[in-house]
Order: sequence, then structure tokens, then C-alpha cells
Amino acid sequence: MANVVVVGAQWGDEGKAKITDLLAAEADVVVRCQGGCNAGHTVKHGDDVFKFHLVPSGMLYGDTLCIIGNGTVINPDVLIYEIEELKAKGYDTRNLKLSDRAHLTLPFHTDLDKAQETALAEKKIGTTGRGIGPTYMDKVGRYGLRIGDLYESETVLRERLTHILEAKNSLIEKCYPHLPTHTVDELYDWCRHHAEKLAPFVADTIALVHESLEKGWNVLFEGAQGTLLDVDYGTYPFVTSSNATAGGACTGSGIGPTRIDRVIGVMKAYTTRVGEGPFPTELNDATGQQLLEVGQEFGTTTGRARRCGWFDAVIAKYSVQVNGLDGLAITKLDVFDGMPELKICTAYRNLETGETMNGFPSQLHALKNVEPVYESWPGWQGSIKDARSYEALPEEARNYLARISELIGCRLSIVSVGPERSQTILLENPITAGKRALQPAQKVIA
Repeated sequence: MANVVVVGAQWGDEGKAKITDLLAAEADVVVRCQGGCNAGHTVKHGDDVFKFHLVPSGMLYGDTLCIIGNGTVINPDVLIYEIEELKAKGYDTRNLKLSDRAHLTLPFHTDLDKAQETALAEKKIGTTGRGIGPTYMDKVGRYGLRIGDLYESETVLRERLTHILEAKNSLIEKCYPHLPTHTVDELYDWCRHHAEKLAPFVADTIALVHESLEKGWNVLFEGAQGTLLDVDYGTYPFVTSSNATAGGACTGSGIGPTRIDRVIGVMKAYTTRVGEGPFPTELNDATGQQLLEVGQEFGTTTGRARRCGWFDAVIAKYSVQVNGLDGLAITKLDVFDGMPELKICTAYRNLETGETMNGFPSQLHALKNVEPVYESWPGWQGSIKDARSYEALPEEARNYLARISELIGCRLSIVSVGPERSQTILLENPITAGKRALQPAQKVIA
């Protein structure tokens, strides 16, 4: 038995869905822990390609229990669409369970998200406009509506909606008068409509997770977004509204940290980011454009082009620390095929003082005023897409991977050399390997 957390260790879009889907073959349960439909996970299964926003990646395995945990926020229209898409392609959805404690994204949340982002103008955060931030704001502000509330009596539900709308309509009328207000009757009908559609999937998922643990099943916890987008540990305020680090797997699923055996961090072989905010290794040149085009770096949720840059070992080491990573999954190594030279950022240099910084600064001003300190590594010729073992990789590729592992102090577990499941090199399976003591990082080949 092993209970494994998979998290993004950069700014999201690292390829978590592929890694989760791969590991789900050995998992009995997959739990989505946080975020909402602002996350986008592309999963391929044969000729079928799914772009999941809420459904856990393990849904393509018919005998895997898939849980959407209490830490998520749910746009019911998006979830129902994904369920219907799965059914239409012949997939069984009876193993999907939705937490009755998860919060709902209501119609005005999306309107407010877009209006607030527009009002920020050049100071915008770069949100997806899916209403995620306002949903989490209402959750913390105690104005939220949870999945379980949909099944209250008419009297109780109407009272709850009245309380919510008094606050929201007042905000809209005073600050965003161009937005529509909502009536209790309108929102009540909306709730009952979605309650009927979601009823077969709603459950006490905390109890389900603990039952699975007691049975000794393998449980895989799936995070969304990435460490540098975490509301506490990311490049604040250019972050998401939830905890995208490994700690979010505990609070978002209802388990304690002692039940986690291993934490796998997913990183691209380079670095990307969508939206606004500082990005020290960003490349606004032909190399950056090459990474964008070869890597097909376009957001699953928004379609926006991702900003691309060299691998940043400073943020990667920081991710190892705040997540407690004991394994790395490196994706998109094949994007480097044919590139003569690769670079790794090993530190930052303060542009004002000239001081070298090895740690990740908390203040946005400090991060905006640095330049990366690089070391160069030779690339390789030819394609690695057919490599199926670590030894089959060119020596240059192995040296590059080993140097990353060495710099950030974390063992290499998985290497992805293409989008297909088969294009994956598994140095060790984090689930079947079970719980183990921390192992040393790889060393560069002499």
C-alpha cells in the first residue's frame, strides 16, 4: 500500500495529468484535492483525448474510485458536461464521487471574476475568468454554498440564498452596476436543476477516503495548478486562490499528513507560466518561441500562449522544500531534441546590489529585480521519443537530468519523452515502491 501525492512544482501546466493517469493504473482511488475549472488536464487514452477541468485523471480506468474532494470548487455545468462527454464515449462514471462539502461556483461568481479583473487594468492578475477566486472568497467569508446545501429543504435553502444574495446584489449594485443581479427564485431553480443532475455522484467523500485507507488500498492524491501559484507560497498576488502544494492534499481531502507516504513533484524540463507575474528565466527570443511551438505551450483552459524559459533550479529547490518532495517527474524532455545548448538557472543576481541570491524571495519587488545566473549544458542530436529506459537516453540528456536532480536535492523517479503513456521512463513506480526513506539525488555522469 502507498498513498501518494502528485503536485505541480512550477507555475502549473507541468504535465500532472499524464503522470497522474500513468500512476492511476496502480491506484485504487484517485482524489482531486483543490482548485476548480481553472485547472486544465489533458489526458489521452487510445484515440480519445479528454481535457478535464474537474474530473480526476483516473476516470479513464473503469475500476478506479475517483473522488472530487472537499477542497475543490465546483462549477456544476462544467462537471455535468465532462460526465456526459465520458458517457458519450462509453466510459463508466459510476465510480465518480463528489464531496458534499465542496463549494459551488454560482452564476454571479463568474461575472464578478471578469469584472474585477477588468477593473485592475494593467495590474490584472491574469485569472482564467472562471469565477474561482470569488468562489473561494465567499468560502472564506462564510457566504459560500456547498454541494450538500443543494439537498436541504426548500425553506432552509431559500433562507441561505436570501442571505447570500443580500450581500452579492448589494456589491453588484454599488461596484459593478453593469452586471445583472439575481433573485432568490432564479437561484433556487438553478440549485434544484443541478441538484438533480449531480445527485448520483454526491457522497461523504471523507468517509470514502478513510474507508479506502483502512482497506489498505493505494490512494493517489491529485493536485491542480502548481507550487508557484499557491496562495501562500507562490508569487503573490499573482497566484491562484487555493493551496496547490502538498499540504492542500490533506486539507482538500480530509486526511492527516501522517497518512501520506510519498510526494511526487512534476516539473517540465524547462519552465512555463500563464498569466501575469514575474518570471526570471523567461525567454523573449527565438529560443523561447521554439519552446512554445515545439512544446505546443497553449493553456488547456484558456488557450493562451504560455510564457517559456529555461529550467529554474531556484524555484525547483523551493518546491522540493515546501512540498517535501521525495521524487521528481520530469516532463517534455523531448522538446529539447536537436537543441545544441541547454541552460539551467542555478541562482539569481540582484540587479540593484549585484548580490547573488540562492533562495526564492517572498517579495514581488525583489523577484522583479533579479537576473538568472546560468550554467550551460550540451544538448543532443536526434530524437529521444522512442527511449524506454534511462540508459537509452543520450549521455547529454542523462547529464542534464542528473544535474537538475543534484541541484535541487531530489531523486528522479519518472521521465516523460512524449505525450503518450508509452513515452514514459519509469525509474521507480512511486505507488508500488511503497513508503521508503529519502534516497539521494542523481549525480552527474563523470
